[in-house]
Amino acid sequence: MDFFSDLSDSLATSRCEKLQAPSYLNLTLSIFILLGILVSYLPQHYRIISRGTSEGISPYFILLGTTSGTCAFANILVLPASRADVACCKTISTFECAAGLLGIAQVGVQWFCFSVILLLFLVFFPRSPALPKIDAEKQYTWRTAVTVALLCLLHGLIVIIISVALVFSRPHHLGTWANLLGVVATVLAGIQYLPQIWMTWHLGHVGSLSIPMMLIQTPGSFVWSGSLAARLGMEGWSTWGVFLVTGCLQGCLLVMGICFEVKARKERQSAATSRGGRANTETDDEGGTVVEDGSSENTPLLHGSRKSSRAPAPR
Repeated sequence: MDFFSDLSDSLATSRCEKLQAPSYLNLTLSIFILLGILVSYLPQHYRIISRGTSEGISPYFILLGTTSGTCAFANILVLPASRADVACCKTISTFECAAGLLGIAQVGVQWFCFSVILLLFLVFFPRSPALPKIDAEKQYTWRTAVTVALLCLLHGLIVIIISVALVFSRPHHLGTWANLLGVVATVLAGIQYLPQIWMTWHLGHVGSLSIPMMLIQTPGSFVWSGSLAARLGMEGWSTWGVFLVTGCLQGCLLVMGICFEVKARKERQSAATSRGGRANTETDDEGGTVVEDGSSENTPLLHGSRKSSRAPAPR
């Protein structure tokens, strides 16, 4: 069964005509967004690796983010407009084809980068309690991290199996399946940041969550959503709506994280001043004081340790 057999001639023709007259402004913006997505995740990858722990990142944030990204990627792959764009590559130039598929590439890169966070979360998950013993029973365990990884893998396999089955048996239902994936992705994205917001508020610091990543991604989500809306139109609402919701919630988490970091820096500077220290003490990105050897208050005594470098204040 042909992956493009259910596409109407009018849709295919209109999409091909649109790709043959690309907007260079939108093309430039799309390339910028693609590179921005890749660059925006690098601070998060680096932060987890450099701290040697994924402490402070909610496993449910990882679970919802990965499954939402999987649904969003599958959504844009089976969306009629996207499949029409792919079909047009047989008749248009390579440049026009590449320009037309940038939207798919953007969602694919976003899914891949978040999957890397899932992998790092699992690899650097703290094996011993990072909080005081009185709160140990409330902490997530290694089993929780493994369960999250397995659920993400299982979800991905289910989405692939259903999508392939529809391609070969019910291709005319792919549009409905795409919209369902988009709705699921939007719902998951809508609640994705709630566990992380709660955990960050509970801990009183961002832990291994990267503020630079959120500084890039929060405004970028709105730009990306607008770019996809211009490319896919209203019929692609299930695709660009995901990133509109994500941007709003990530902005809330960003504001909270910045407030905690500013408060921590002020408290440390005040403490240093009261001890007769310098008021302009150099601090790291968590507000920890940097000493002469380049380490900070948040640096583990044993640099090879994967434990959290700073335990949050007990509740």
